[in-house]
Amino acid sequence: MRIHLTVPPEEIEITAIRAQGAGGQNVNKVSSAAHLRFDVAASSLPEPVRARLLALGDQRISRDGVVVIKAQKFRSLDKNRDDALRRLHELIDSVAVPRKLRRPTQPTRSAVKKRLESKARRGTVKAGRGRVGE
Repeated sequence: MRIHLTVPPEEIEITAIRAQGAGGQNVNKVSSAAHLRFDVAASSLPEPVRARLLALGDQRISRDGVVVIKAQKFRSLDKNRDDALRRLHELIDSVAVPRKLRRPTQPTRSAVKKRLESKARRGTVKAGRGRVGE
């Protein structure tokens, strides 16, 4: 089950910055990387989604609750802007649906018996590998 939440564009701040890495003269002149900032606390996302997003141990989320995404994969600013938005939406969609709680289970009696027999069998094999006595 996937829920797609939309984020109003006025809540997202995108600035153009210079990209890092190789690229010759062009990389020093043109600001083609996109720097996206999204304040989770001040957003219009539903409260449970906001809480799950802030609880996420993601390095892109600062201590202040601001999602910072830097996109510089492409040479054009428009493509990098679209890439940053796509990554933000993927991040939000990943916490849109709460995870199912795992109920701990007990191993069956036959599984325990089978495991112990296997351990005993392996132990006898290993015991037979010792030095031959006099």
